[in-house]
Amino acid sequence: MTPAALRMRLAEIAAEPRGAGSIFGDEVLNGLNQPPVPAAVLVPVILGEQPSVLLTKRTSHLTKHAGQISFPGGRIDPEDSGPEAAALREAHEEIGLDANSVEVLGRLTDHVTGTGYRITPVLSVLPPDLIYRLSAHEVESIFELPMRVVMDPDAPRRQRQHVGGVWREYWVWPHPEHFIWGATAAILVQLAKRLREGVV
Repeated sequence: MTPAALRMRLAEIAAEPRGAGSIFGDEVLNGLNQPPVPAAVLVPVILGEQPSVLLTKRTSHLTKHAGQISFPGGRIDPEDSGPEAAALREAHEEIGLDANSVEVLGRLTDHVTGTGYRITPVLSVLPPDLIYRLSAHEVESIFELPMRVVMDPDAPRRQRQHVGGVWREYWVWPHPEHFIWGATAAILVQLAKRLREGVV
């Protein structure tokens, strides 16, 4: 898929109608003691010669999600006008991404996490060769997951872990250096499935 064709398909995905209450991970809601905290992440697809998805590795000293692989993002603050504004603000704070370099296409379906967040993934595209400024407090490094891996239906796998007396299953994506799992992996699975639906 060429970068132009990929951008067109991503725009189609972002424009697909979804019910206001549609979420992934809705079974998690039953185990939460209070409503999930609204959050947003930017899902940035780099439209280079070899398209890819931009991911970050969080620093090891953070109190939450330390060392995990994630999309740029975080809580939606009261002053944010919506998930898009929150995702762009967080991306600027975390990796120095200029909002003028981002083409926001729309949203994927919300994802609820076991840690009590309802994440709105904001689908976007970026040009290649941008220069990023990482927050020393929040982000250890950034890297790209090639779109050819995202499009491979055999790439992600299900993994089980016994946590708090309960078996939990989650997605894991292959990478030679990083462990991509949890909400980030689930959002990538959602994106991959929708992309493949448009491939004849």
